[in-house]
Amino acid sequence: MKKFVAVAGNIGVGKSTLVGMLCKSLGWQAFYEPVSENPYLADFYSNMSAWAFHSQIFFLTRRLRSHYELSQFPNSVIQDRSVYEDADIFAQNLFMQGYIAPRDYETYRELYETAVQLLPPPDLMIYLRASVPTLMNRISHRGRDYERTIAPEYLQSLNDLYETWISDFVLCPILTIPADDLDYVAHSGHLKLVASKIQEKLTGNEEVVFEAEEVARAAED
Repeated sequence: MKKFVAVAGNIGVGKSTLVGMLCKSLGWQAFYEPVSENPYLADFYSNMSAWAFHSQIFFLTRRLRSHYELSQFPNSVIQDRSVYEDADIFAQNLFMQGYIAPRDYETYRELYETAVQLLPPPDLMIYLRASVPTLMNRISHRGRDYERTIAPEYLQSLNDLYETWISDFVLCPILTIPADDLDYVAHSGHLKLVASKIQEKLTGNEEVVFEAEEVARAAED
């Protein structure tokens, strides 16, 4: 039976890496963030208050389309970042910082909430949880120029939104992965552990957690 799994988490937490490795391990299809160039992005960075709403509408449109296409895909898929994060993390953060006006944000939320009601949810949401020091370390190692100016305070504000969002998320089961403790790039045992937990969670086991002892053992494999 095909499965639709989404991977959520902050900037630099390792979503894309995990998606790629899981697809090789499980034989599923990977779907990454939309690569279409946002025509509002240059304007947004030059004047965030003027263009934040337009930019977020563009991202939301692409993400909604991707979600629908994934729900119709004939084989099991893993998605890098979900449509829910676009609205509940990034658009909300821009609104909280004053870059999106209340009237525009209300319109955005109405569009998002109406569209999401028409989409089937994933079978599983994987939430990669990591502290700001871990995020900063991983961001520095991947060496993307445009990420060099990301401040720890910004990552913490996103982390706070992620924690609130995931605690209220009820559309599908959630598997929380302690990304501070797991390094599936360095330890193949950690990847095997994550894959086994995903399969277990997809069978309907609500009590799936990562115990410290099994994480330590998996690092030795």
